[in-house]
Amino acid sequence: MRLRHLVARGFRNLADLECEPGAEGVALLGANAQGKTNLLEAIYYPVLFRSVRGAADQDVVRFGGSGFHVEVGLTGGKVETVGATYLAAGRRKRIVMDGEDSVRVSDTVGSWLAVAFLPSDVGLASGPAAARRQYLDRLLSLADRRYLRALTRYRAALAQRNSALRQGRFDVAHAFDAPLAESGAEVVRTRERWAAGAAEQFAAEFDCLGEPGAARLCYQSGPGLSDAGAWPAVLEASRAHDRARGMTTVGPHRDDLVLDIGERSLREYGSTGQQRSAAIALKLIEIATLRQAHTTEPALLLDDVFAELDGERQTRLARRLLGAGERQVFLTAPRSDELPPEVGLPRWKIREGKVEKGSGK
Repeated sequence: MRLRHLVARGFRNLADLECEPGAEGVALLGANAQGKTNLLEAIYYPVLFRSVRGAADQDVVRFGGSGFHVEVGLTGGKVETVGATYLAAGRRKRIVMDGEDSVRVSDTVGSWLAVAFLPSDVGLASGPAAARRQYLDRLLSLADRRYLRALTRYRAALAQRNSALRQGRFDVAHAFDAPLAESGAEVVRTRERWAAGAAEQFAAEFDCLGEPGAARLCYQSGPGLSDAGAWPAVLEASRAHDRARGMTTVGPHRDDLVLDIGERSLREYGSTGQQRSAAIALKLIEIATLRQAHTTEPALLLDDVFAELDGERQTRLARRLLGAGERQVFLTAPRSDELPPEVGLPRWKIREGKVEKGSGK
């Protein structure tokens, strides 16, 4: 899958633009706060129709603007164009695919596929479990719409159950036990199945990136929660605790994707370099998962990924991320001389939100 055309208007500090990157991608150069990351964010927005940085739509609108519009033209996928228009007044969002309005986001998610690696993504290895759950939910929702539907049902049941618990309406809360169990079990099963298949690749990628030590990935959940039949006993055991805290204390919203090195927690004992490599390994697994699910290669968006790496690590990482030219890559850096020689992408520049298209490599 390739991005052939990008339109962005009213998006953060970016000047309104229409551009046509090549099939190989672009290296975007510019000083800090000039809009490099904002452009990557605009490219990614039509993947899930929300900010890759977790910002609310109203916070993505250019300062003083009335809304924004982002559209991508595609080749190699099932659709040719997909985009979104957000109006700050009323906080309304319209999603269009091949010229037709999409009633539900879930029907459009996955039409454009990209995997982004931002500096904050090191938190996948160094941060709390919530970051890894978010990674799983994004990845599996893009790979399998059945998972997205199950996750949506689970979150709805969980919200209703928690609301009733906070209000002390315990009979109402427990009325949501059955839908919580059915959807929650499907979420856990899908996560466990993915983790079992990803464990070997995680160890291999970690080794390929030059990090010493045996790396391990596994999914950690409550006992038997992949089976809906196990939930009644688990919920009964946690009933008093749930009522006391006013929230549901068991389920996939409490689980973790455990990352170890040498049988010790990467989060607690890993070096900064090891944590960075683990996060990159997870992104490479994300690419492989989406490729297998959709039989097409996702684009790769890299924000200043080569910063603070020595020459050997830059070379090793560039070869692994760029591959053999099979994927389209958009990456950012302050200056051209901060990129390893293996990066042969066309250089574009950005200053004060204005993109200047170049042809040099």
